[in-house]
Amino acid sequence: MAQSPHGDALKIDCVKCHTSESWKVNLKTISFDHNSTGFALNESHSKTDCVECHKTLVFNQASNQCASCHTDLHNATVGNDCARCHTPKSWVVTNIPELHEENGFPLVGSHKTLNCIECHKSETNLRFDRIGNECINCHRETFNNAQNPNHVTGNYSTNCIECHNPQLKEWTPSNFNHDFFPLTQGHNIGDCNQCHTTNNFTDASPDCVSCHQTTFNNTVNPKHADAAFDTDCKVCHTTNPGWKPATFDHNFFPLTKGHDVQNCNACHATTPNYATTPTDCVTCHQTDFNNTSNPNHLVNNFPTDCATCHTTNPGWTPSTFNHTFFPLTQGHNLPDCKTCHTTNNFTDASPDCVSCHQTTYNNTTNPNHVAAGFPTDCMACHTTNPGWTPATFDHTNFPLTLGHNIADC
Repeated sequence: MAQSPHGDALKIDCVKCHTSESWKVNLKTISFDHNSTGFALNESHSKTDCVECHKTLVFNQASNQCASCHTDLHNATVGNDCARCHTPKSWVVTNIPELHEENGFPLVGSHKTLNCIECHKSETNLRFDRIGNECINCHRETFNNAQNPNHVTGNYSTNCIECHNPQLKEWTPSNFNHDFFPLTQGHNIGDCNQCHTTNNFTDASPDCVSCHQTTFNNTVNPKHADAAFDTDCKVCHTTNPGWKPATFDHNFFPLTKGHDVQNCNACHATTPNYATTPTDCVTCHQTDFNNTSNPNHLVNNFPTDCATCHTTNPGWTPSTFNHTFFPLTQGHNLPDCKTCHTTNNFTDASPDCVSCHQTTYNNTTNPNHVAAGFPTDCMACHTTNPGWTPATFDHTNFPLTLGHNIADC
């Protein structure tokens, strides 16, 4: 047998490819199965003359790499595996969206309809150098030229999708996540420049007074500046336009009942600085205190802390006095203070029983307290029960037992 020019590796019968009439290979009649080589001849490869790929007669010297046959017009910018983008049927790329998805840049919105060369610019338009997946890689010029607002001086993020929707084909409408300073009600204005008065949007202060200082200074009902009100508007106001309704946390001095007045100046009249208004009752009620005659608070040295006897109920009634140092029980529970306090000075009333009951003590005859030398401390025998009965006497010095236990002293 003649030696095969195809090398020792190809061990097949010549008639698989040739005929007895000629060495020429007829692709239509060839019976060699190219799949056995691991490189199937599909589509355009099945119509290609063997010598276009096999440059020598030793067929196994031919590489199965695309680049061994096909000139890389992309200059290795997309790798050397043609099959990633092309098929044996055509050079036309049909999976461009999938390729971009794999590379982390989905083609959505306006990106979906762009021509490749609008992003991948080169001398041949066939080089697809990686340009990066960041917005700014393509949109630097647009970013730099934006004036309303000026993105550069405003220190805007170069990540366009923070404000712009990549699904849209235009830059508008745009959104900005302003959650760090919610734009609610009166703050929900369309013109950023109303608050951002400099070209640098990042230097705008979130402090209320940075925008509302003039309003604060000019407010006269009440006058915020003189009253030393907090410049943090949120203490009293919401973002509702017109500054109303307004509230103030007055829990440090609860405005209940008679104190619940709508005109701040009714209490804060002595000084324009609300913060220095004293919380002592007498600051507002000195005149009431001085003019009260039933009982006379002034001469009786009553405390000037109204809360000792009164609530904030209008009209000063009902009023109470803590008389626990001398409990007003039973017969002592009298509605008229003057029954016991016979002078104008309530504080000089003696707690000794005899100071009120001397006459009763002197006139008692059953038994005669004076003649018997009974103590003038009524509590020794009596309670505060009206009528002086029942009465008891501690006779333990001479126990009244059995026959001695007689009722008539």
